Amino acid sequence: MSDAYHNVHPYLVECAAEAARVARGVRAELLSEPTHCTGWDVRALVNHWVLYTSHGLEHRALRKQLPEELTARDFTADPGWASGYAEQLDRAVAAWDDPAVWEGEIDLGMARMPAEELARMLVKELAVHGWDVATATGQEFRISEGAARLVLDVVETHGDLYRQYDGFADPVPVPEDAPVFERALAASGRDPRQTPVGEVDH
Repeated sequence: MSDAYHNVHPYLVECAAEAARVARGVRAELLSEPTHCTGWDVRALVNHWVLYTSHGLEHRALRKQLPEELTARDFTADPGWASGYAEQLDRAVAAWDDPAVWEGEIDLGMARMPAEELARMLVKELAVHGWDVATATGQEFRISEGAARLVLDVVETHGDLYRQYDGFADPVPVPEDAPVFERALAASGRDPRQTPVGEVDH
């Protein structure tokens, strides 16, 4: 049985559950608000997040390409989008709950990648974009030390590739003793100490 399944799948389950929790906390009135992601409001950010971390996650496991109908959809137009996202996350995680899926390579269109490495990158997408959405809507994204270390490793391993496609900005300096997830966020060009955009003083 694949070591990757045992080593990575639990973090996929964990980050998907946290993403579903954060989605339920996104208030409708915040969807048109700006985010720290230049040029993206909360709606655009959420749609990207939902598409790639739930539908994309399942399609990668099934070795299928995302259909155009999904890539063009405004998921937030459905008032129950957060519940739908949680259900799709469950389907996606279940699709990866098979050691055989972790074997071999997955065709990305322009290239092929080992299934294990792609799964690790998808955990990173769940966590980092989950943090983006949480920060933009006055929430926190909380993950375990183990998940944070996986995310940091992915960010450091593939940082140049992400920056090549404008997925990451230049690293943000943080203290060497900063928490692991903060170091991962900073390495991806995010300021981990940024005040949540949607935060309201009470």
